[in-house]
Amino acid sequence: MNKSELNGSPHNMQQNYQDAMAMVRKFGKPDLFLTFTCNPYWFEVLNCMEGVQRPEDRPDIIIRVFNMKLKELLEDICKYGIFGTVLTYIHVIEFQKRGLPHAHILLTLDSESKIRTKDDIDKFVSAELPDPCTDLRLFQIVTKCMVHGQCGTININSPCMRDGQCCKSFPKQFKDDTEENVDGYPIYRRRATESVQVGKYSIDNRCVAPYNPWLLKKFNAHINVEVCASVKSVKYLYKYVYKGHDAASVKIRKEGALDHDEILIFVEGRYVSTPEGMWRLNEFNLSHKSHTVVRLAVHLPQQQPIVYQDGQEA
Repeated sequence: MNKSELNGSPHNMQQNYQDAMAMVRKFGKPDLFLTFTCNPYWFEVLNCMEGVQRPEDRPDIIIRVFNMKLKELLEDICKYGIFGTVLTYIHVIEFQKRGLPHAHILLTLDSESKIRTKDDIDKFVSAELPDPCTDLRLFQIVTKCMVHGQCGTININSPCMRDGQCCKSFPKQFKDDTEENVDGYPIYRRRATESVQVGKYSIDNRCVAPYNPWLLKKFNAHINVEVCASVKSVKYLYKYVYKGHDAASVKIRKEGALDHDEILIFVEGRYVSTPEGMWRLNEFNLSHKSHTVVRLAVHLPQQQPIVYQDGQEA
């Protein structure tokens, strides 16, 4: 991986986005969008703790375990075909503000495996609480990892609130049947059932993020699975995957000229958490594509680039 790719420069993000769109032109739009987030309480992580150590004390172990789990997840999807035959995939690693790594994965399936009907959607994606009587383990994982935190009128101070509304549109509406392709995404089935008490909150199907039951039981982590139904969602997804690093810059000054050094502000404004630092030190990939995309330099007829020396333009 070259230096500009590690630095995530805006130009490089644009290039990556163009590479991704080249794959769309060749293989068609993505069919599935997965977000896989690290679980610091995986037993492989806890097993390595010594004495009074907690997972946050060992970012080196967190990122190594996550990297291995991600490889296994991609192998299950691509090699063993739990969603069918995968034509292409692309994934990018991001780090949450609290430092945990998560991967955004886009999958394009072949024509035999395309998710076309609502029955296909229901086969792979669920947005409901499982029955604790028939599958207690899945119920425990869903209530721990896949429930969108209490927001809206119950908790107006939730981080997802923007102008009095949840930016993720939770809680959703109850729905007896899945609806295909509403503005690029399906509306998943969320049947009205009695709410369940989890901790101090009462939750029902309206709060559940879409997931795949098999993946959730195997990996015991937050794995959000979305079906992308229209070409409109493609640009959003790829932009989201390549949006670059979060940075914030604030400068307070008294009267007088503002000394604005854009490069210095960029360098100082980058927030790199300890796990992200460990990820980079281990030289793990921050992004990966299943296919190689070669960028060709092209120019229009009679419009070749011209190089001239300063002072000799004439």
